[in-house]
Amino acid sequence: MRGRVLIVAGSDSGGGAGIQADLKAVTAMGAFGATAITALTAQNTLGVHGVLPVEPDFIRQQIRVVLEDIGADAVKTGMLHDTPTIEAVCDEVAALAPGVAFVADPVMIAKGGHALLLPEAVETLKRRLLPLATLITPNLPEAEVLCGMAIRDVAAMRRAAEMLLTLGVPAVLLKGGHLEGPVVTDLLATDDGTVEAFEAPRAATRHTHGTGCTLASAIAAGLAQGMALRAAVVRALAYVRAAIAAAPGYGQGHGPLDHAVTLDPARLDALR
Repeated sequence: MRGRVLIVAGSDSGGGAGIQADLKAVTAMGAFGATAITALTAQNTLGVHGVLPVEPDFIRQQIRVVLEDIGADAVKTGMLHDTPTIEAVCDEVAALAPGVAFVADPVMIAKGGHALLLPEAVETLKRRLLPLATLITPNLPEAEVLCGMAIRDVAAMRRAAEMLLTLGVPAVLLKGGHLEGPVVTDLLATDDGTVEAFEAPRAATRHTHGTGCTLASAIAAGLAQGMALRAAVVRALAYVRAAIAAAPGYGQGHGPLDHAVTLDPARLDALR
């Protein structure tokens, strides 16, 4: 196990997204995951049925005790429900983990449509969180909110990615899964002017719950292990595609991935 990732995000009781997916992904990448829980959700494959935010002071305490003892080689954030939560997380990370790789997944809406970020917190996220990040990983609806523009094709994705870079973040992985068509295009844009497209066939499945959380955490694990950004992104994209292909089919709605797709059954059998 190599590389320490502090994951700051909400809990998904269904296990497919949130902290649960984050920890599984980080472990699958061979890194160590520690957590600071920002909210509890009552959630399954059919949607989010309830949200209970964690007090900001307790979020601060979770971050502080982890960083002061275990430390972190990367930080990954997910659901940050409101302005006090964003402020608390940014204050602690800036003070205790300056210069540490920081992957920010600007979670706003759950797969089933439930809002996970209050509308009034969007400007705080843009002002405080994005400038701290090494990489942000918005999907298209999130990018539309951050940019204030409609994104209906890959050309618009490119414009949006370039616009997001002006918010102070050095790199953007804009996920194109919400566009229709047989091919999914993701764009990696960096502040040196490079924009690279990653294309893959669209998986014919509804079992894609937690793909964004999983991808961002897998990237954070790679950065924690000393991988270059592009290499960490390429490995994480391949992992997510494999995890989708191996999805177990649980639940009546958008089911979880197989986060254990990297597990070697022979090594498990040897423990018997």
